[in-house]
This record gives sequence, C-alpha cells and structure tokens, in this order.
Amino acid sequence: MVQDMGGQVRIGAGSGFWGDALDPAVELLERGNLDYMSMDYLAELTMALLQRQKLKDPQKGYIPDLPTHMRALLPLANASGTRLVCNGGGANPRAAAERIRELARELGLGGMRIAVVEGDDLLGALDDMLGSGAAFENMDTGETNLAGIRNRIVAANAYTDSSAIQAALAEGADVVIAGRVSDNALYVGPLMHEFGWRYEDAYTDRIAAAITIGHVVECAAATTGGMSSRFDEMPDMGRVGFPIVEFDADGTAVVTKLEGTGGRVDAFTVKEHLTYEIGDPKQYLMPDGIADFTTVRIEEVGKDRVRLSNMTGHPRPERLKLVIGYEDGWVGEGMLFFPWPYALERAEKARETLLQRFERLGLKADQMHFDLVGVDMLHGPASPRPDYDPSEVGLRVAVHTEDRAEAEKVRRACSQLWIMGPGGTSFGAPQKARPVFGLWPTLVSRDLVRQTTDILEA
Repeated sequence: MVQDMGGQVRIGAGSGFWGDALDPAVELLERGNLDYMSMDYLAELTMALLQRQKLKDPQKGYIPDLPTHMRALLPLANASGTRLVCNGGGANPRAAAERIRELARELGLGGMRIAVVEGDDLLGALDDMLGSGAAFENMDTGETNLAGIRNRIVAANAYTDSSAIQAALAEGADVVIAGRVSDNALYVGPLMHEFGWRYEDAYTDRIAAAITIGHVVECAAATTGGMSSRFDEMPDMGRVGFPIVEFDADGTAVVTKLEGTGGRVDAFTVKEHLTYEIGDPKQYLMPDGIADFTTVRIEEVGKDRVRLSNMTGHPRPERLKLVIGYEDGWVGEGMLFFPWPYALERAEKARETLLQRFERLGLKADQMHFDLVGVDMLHGPASPRPDYDPSEVGLRVAVHTEDRAEAEKVRRACSQLWIMGPGGTSFGAPQKARPVFGLWPTLVSRDLVRQTTDILEA
C-alpha cells in the first residue's frame, strides 16, 4: 500500500543546458516560492570535454558557469529556503562542491550545507571490466571492440539514479552538486525524498510520474515556448519564464510559469517536449524507473497552467547507460561568403578551388563535407535548387583528420581564397583546428555503480 507523506512540492527548472540564461532562474528564486530549483547542465558529449579539462587541471572539470550562477543564486535560495539541485559537477563534482563552499563562505552564508554526489565516473574501472569479459556493445553500431580505442578513451560516465540525491537531501543538504545523474533524476530525487517513496512496486507509478514530469521540464524554456513549432506565436521570448512544477503526493502535477514572464505553457508546448528525444513512448527507460508516456492525460486548467495525470510506468531497469568518450581526431573548418550576382556559381567554383588546394597540400582526410549556406545546409540533397539568383550564399567546409597538422591545412587553404577565390569573397576570422570526441554508448549492470554522498559545511 502507498503511504504518502502528503502535501505538494513546488520545483522550478533553473537551467536546461550549459550556457542557458541565468535571469529566468533568478526570477524563479525571487518570485517563485519554490521548495526546490533543479538545474541541468550536461549533454552526452559534455562529459568528455570536462574530463579532458580535469586531466589537464585536477581542480577543473566542472561546468565553468557554475560559480557565476551560484554567486547570483545562493543568496536568493538561502533567503527563500529553496534547495538547489544540479549536475553542474560534471566530471569533477567534488572540486565543484569545494568551490561552491568557498563561495558560500565569501557571501557570508555560513552553515550552508553543500552535498557532493559521486560514483558515476567508471573510467578507472574500465580495464578491470574489460579484463572480466565485459562486452561493452555499442548501442548505436553493435560494435564490441572497445579495446581497439582504449588508449584514446578520456571519459566513462554512467547515468545514475536519484538515490544519492535523496540521501543528500535527507542529510539536510541546501545545495546538491552531482555529476552524470540522469537529467530527470534532478527532479525525481527531491520528489522521492519529500514524499517518502521507495523503489518498491507500490511506488512504481508515482516514480514514473516524477520521471515524466522531469522529462517535460528538464530543458527549461523548451516547455514554455522555446524550440516550439509555434515559436512565432510565443510572446516575449527574450523575457521567457522557466517552468515550475506543482507536484502533488497523488502523482499528479501542474506545469506553469511565473505571471508576467514571456513564453507560454499550454497543452501543446507540454506535448511537444513530452515527445522530445524519446524512442519507444511506452518504455522511457531511466535509472529511477521506466515511464509509459502513452497513458498520460494532459489538460489545460488555466492560463499557463497544464495538468498531467494518469502517469504510469514500470520498475527501474537492471542495467544503466554508460557513455564512453574518446579522442576521435581533429576537424578543420572554414566559412566563406559570396555576393550577388552569381553568388551560387561563385560558391560552387570556390568549392572546386578548395578541392584542388587540398590536393596540392596533400591533405589526408577521413571525411570531408561541404554545405552551401542558404541553399542546402539544413536539408542537404533534399533541398531544391533556387530558381533565382540569391543575394548571397555561404560555403562551409568541414574536414575530419587524424591529427592537428592535417586539420590546419583546411584553414590554410580557406585563407588562400582571400585572393585566389572569386571576387567579392568575404570571410570571418579563420577557424582554428579543434579536437573531436566520439561517443561509445553502452549498458552496464547497475551493481557496478556505487554512488556516494558527502556533505561539505560552509
């Protein structure tokens, strides 16, 4: 039998990605009357980038924006009694938590409890797992020869559940800083803690409801008009409000936003994000459980207020997703623009010229790609050719190489078109060669992942 602790939990979405706007999060803390604000900063590739930073400097590897954000948010959260939960620790949650503890002291917020959640980083365990015969089958390609790229691996992070977040909150954490927990665990954790839910059959649908809601709001403004196919209808998106969830103990919830903020919350914006980045809608597999999106009832109950009910699901899976990041060569890029008249013809002639220059420079390329910006950059070969003379056309080239020296040849060749290319050719600053990271997504047993929680006192 389900025995809820009752009440309602009010959670705001304070960030949807690394680089998201800060002002809507500040507004939430100033006027939102929140119990929690959860902030998502991570994408799959982000972990490899952060791990590379950590390898260069043991005090780095967390989201660089985090201290700036927390400088603005900590005093407001402290004043309102709102607890902050984020995955901004990235590849180095302990260093992040220590930095935020220093910041809390600097701001005069003595007594604040900063929790660090660790355990998702399996980089140091890869060799033992390989030695024990782990297959590490690539979920995208079916490959199993992980040993073939072992010397290039820089990150291996499991998507973990919210159990360590729950533990941190139970220990009185004011701020929880995690690494690669699942995005919706930032919302599931507070809800399971507040309502006393456990990973038992009696709570399966409630946990699935929390996962569903977390999925709907984890990308912040994506639920309040951003990314919408009806974007042209959304008011004041430059002043968009981030979403708020009013979650009740019975497993129902209302998604809303602050009055007077830009954007909109309606049944359509919620449905758009409910179906964002999913495979089987009946089996949305997450570390905390499996949500079934096909049973959800969505109804507008007021201006910028959408109620979700009848959310169901299944117990959590036995395996967790593990994303392995590895060094995958270099990319050389260039961008050139050509004016009317005959802009398209000039761009095509420049492409031909670049190919000749690459040949003369002896460029060794694994892959090469050209886009005609304004013609086929988004839709590729499916794009119809213009039946008029465009006022301007851009040419973008991207080349994948094994090493940096080869990638630099791309910049050199593009720069040579300053004089060697068509008249009227325009350039931005030449783009430097950059390293590329590949991803190897796989599954590992839940038993191989051990999360830990530590409280740092400010």
